[in-house]
Amino acid sequence: MNNDNVTVTEQLTEAGRRIEHDSFAIVDAEVGAHAYDPGQWHVVRRMIHATADFEFNGSTRFHPQAISAGIRAVRAGAAVVADVEMICVGLSKPRLDHFGMSVHQFIADADVIASAKAQNTTRAAQAMRKARAAGLLDGGIVAVGNAPTALLEVVRMVREDGVNPALIVGMPVGFVAAAESKAETAALESVPWIVTEGRKGGSTLVVAALHALLALAEAET
Repeated sequence: MNNDNVTVTEQLTEAGRRIEHDSFAIVDAEVGAHAYDPGQWHVVRRMIHATADFEFNGSTRFHPQAISAGIRAVRAGAAVVADVEMICVGLSKPRLDHFGMSVHQFIADADVIASAKAQNTTRAAQAMRKARAAGLLDGGIVAVGNAPTALLEVVRMVREDGVNPALIVGMPVGFVAAAESKAETAALESVPWIVTEGRKGGSTLVVAALHALLALAEAET
């Protein structure tokens, strides 16, 4: 881990930091009441900041150990397994590098596509199976912002195969199985999770949540 005094999870320029801090102050002023603890609110506030959608105050749910588990995983340099490339692109490489973290997605891999066709399933589900075979799920952070079937496959592997991610950030958006996949995730007790209820979600939210966890982890150094 880089021990420089520079706060790597902040914006790189003074102007950028000022805008971001002012935005957070506006969110705090306008949000009204909420029931989140400080760590949870740090995540939700970044999600609201990323979307200008105050409905995530209340519709974002946390396993009791989600924040502490997420911070531990970040500080341990956990791998992030994403369902789509958009999450990989959205995450700050300098911030990941600070903690020695890597980010992976397999949805476009030729073997994943071939397996999905052969088994009449989705690329997203097969991609999570490939991540498991690569040893990335146990102790890793699962980040799902687009594909409910990816999230459902991870939940199945947790329940049936004993797969043990450090944290699941499950926020797929959509109309088919999106809400249901998040409800199934929120029913897990053995693996910590952060989810959004209902149809709303998206990769932008997942990136915001992960950046919040990176900032919380850096604040503890």
